[in-house]
Amino acid sequence: MVKVKRLEDLKIWQLSRELCQNMHILSVDSGLSGDFSLKRRINMSCSHIMDNIAGGFGRGGNKEFIYYLLVAKGALFEFKSQLYRVLDKRYINDESFRSLYDKTESLGSMLDGLIKYLQNSGESDSKPLENENQLYLYKDN
Repeated sequence: MVKVKRLEDLKIWQLSRELCQNMHILSVDSGLSGDFSLKRRINMSCSHIMDNIAGGFGRGGNKEFIYYLLVAKGALFEFKSQLYRVLDKRYINDESFRSLYDKTESLGSMLDGLIKYLQNSGESDSKPLENENQLYLYKDN
C-alpha cells in the first residue's frame, strides 16, 4: 500500500504546478506581459490553487485539507474567468486557451474527487491520504 508522505507525490499538486508554469510562460511571451493588472491577477489565482493544495496537505487532518481544497477550487474558478478575459483581449489564441482550459477542467475534477474521498474517509483528524488512492498519487516508475 502506498502512503502519501510528500506533497510532491500528489498528482493534483503536480498538475497545479504545471498550470502555473504554463501560465507564467504565457504571461511573459504574449501581449499579457503589458497588461500588468490582468497578468498579476491570473498569476495570483493560479498560485493560490497550487498553494492551497499544499497548505491543506500540510495541515495534518482531512477536515482542514478539505477546507483548503475548497479554497483552491474557488481560485480555480477565478482563474477560469480570468482566462476568458485573456482570450477576449486576444492575448492568446484558441489553441492556447483550450490547452489551459482543459487543464483547469482536469484539475477541477481531481479537486472534486479528492474532496469526496476525504469526506468519505470518516476520519476528520487523520493525516490526509494514508490509504492508497491512485487518482491522486504521482508515480514516476
